[in-house]
Formats: sequence, C-alpha cells, structure tokens
Amino acid sequence: MKKIINGIFIALGFLFIGLGAVGIALPLLPATPFLILAAICFAKGSEKFHTWFIGTSLYQKYVEPAVNKKEMEKAAKKKALGTLCLIFTISFLLVPVWQAKAVILAVALFHIYYFTFKIKTAKCKKREIAVND
Repeated sequence: MKKIINGIFIALGFLFIGLGAVGIALPLLPATPFLILAAICFAKGSEKFHTWFIGTSLYQKYVEPAVNKKEMEKAAKKKALGTLCLIFTISFLLVPVWQAKAVILAVALFHIYYFTFKIKTAKCKKREIAVND
C-alpha cells in the first residue's frame, strides 16, 4: 500500500512540475505554487526525486526564494496576485450568498495584504549573455 501512495505522490509531483512549467510561459498561471506543491509531493513520495528536484534550476529560481527568503520578483508577484484576483472576482460574482461573498472578499484582501507587505520584492537578476569572439 505504501508503494502505491508513494507512486501517487511522485505522479502528482511531476504533474505539478508540468503545471509550473506552463505557468512560467503563461502570464495568467502562477508557477511558484505548483512548484512548491511538486516539492512537497516529492518529499512525501521519494527522497530520490525530492533530492533531484531541489537541485534543479527550476526549484532554485522559483521555489527557494519564495520559501527560504520570503521574496519574489516583481513580475512573479504581479502574476500571482493577478491570478488570485481573477479567481476571487469570478467566485465573488458567481456566489449568490452574501455571507460567502464576505468571506471571499476577506480572503482576497488578506492575500493582497500578504503579497504586498509580507513578501519582499526581490530584484531581478540580470542575465549575462556570452559573446563568442
């Protein structure tokens, strides 16, 4: 039974890596939450895959700053907040119960506060371009 559960966690880890990779390319889908979920799934499913994943540049660029330093690049923060605001707005408009709307609004305001004041904005790292002589 444990092998089946580990296999499920490993499969979910790869699914979340795929979603995170899509999130890097698409402006509406945030990459960091999916990559964090991938790290969690690999940690629960396989030490080998977890060690491999935390050694990748994907993890080091997107997950490590968010988890260890509690900072994100400005573009990543904007993308994450944009996606959250879109999801909360759609939910707010579709839910007919006013109490649920109040909860959605409170959660949305908390997310905006947290991303604005609790997560630092990291400076973008300049990419060096190698010039062949």
